Amino acid sequence: MRWQGRVRGTGPWAPLSAAVPILLVLLTACTSGPPSPAPAAGTSPGAHWRPEPGLDWQWQLSGRLDPSVDAPVYDIDGFENSAAAVADLHRRDRKVICYLSTGAWEEFRPDAEKFPASVLGKGNGWKGERWLDIRRTDVLEPLMEARIAMCAKKGFDAVEPDNMDGYRNRTGFALDAADQLRYNRLIARIAHRHGLAVGLKNDLDQIPQLEPDFDFAVNEQCAQYEECEAVTPFIEAGKAVFHAEYELELARFCAESRRLKLSSLRKEYALDPWRKTCAAGS
Repeated sequence: MRWQGRVRGTGPWAPLSAAVPILLVLLTACTSGPPSPAPAAGTSPGAHWRPEPGLDWQWQLSGRLDPSVDAPVYDIDGFENSAAAVADLHRRDRKVICYLSTGAWEEFRPDAEKFPASVLGKGNGWKGERWLDIRRTDVLEPLMEARIAMCAKKGFDAVEPDNMDGYRNRTGFALDAADQLRYNRLIARIAHRHGLAVGLKNDLDQIPQLEPDFDFAVNEQCAQYEECEAVTPFIEAGKAVFHAEYELELARFCAESRRLKLSSLRKEYALDPWRKTCAAGS
């Protein structure tokens, strides 16, 4: 707001010199803007982890957690692992990623009953799982906020949100690319609000639009389907791509992985402790 020579005072019009203190207060209020939102407890803005290309990793989502694997990054289930398990990995100098399904409902999760039937779609190919109607952010945002807050409370460094490409599948809902972009960006914002890094899981076609919103990528089978070039925007931005193959031998993909600076593993579909790494040679 701009004042021309005089300001409103206690009388009809007061001289400018008599109202300087009032003017200074008004100018401060007009220019300072609203206060910034407080960061989540224990975090500060921009403090989240940013993994760089080439980091070795371990991905274990089933079986008893094996903390002895010599890898600087662990990706483990957020519900099934305790704060103590995360703290133990930190004592071993590991960064720890919290696996969550954000695009599909899982009947075996403790919050499963909080999802109304109206947001549950067709099965996604895994027993007890169904696609979510990601357009219903009025329902899903608070549920995902609670899950990601759980990861932060347990001490995780990052989130791996799974099933982030429903629009390319038969979900039972008329999802399109714009719906997916909006939802994936929402998940990234929630993670960052809680001081966590966040990875883009698969969703190759939208990497050019989404790379700026995410801190790393997680990819399955890009070598088998000859798609690994699609993840290079993350590498070019100095962000890690954690990559797993299930059916190809190391000799079939490690040379290309090294060329592209991917963090590549051979895993079994069960995602138990077993792994082979390109870092071990091939």
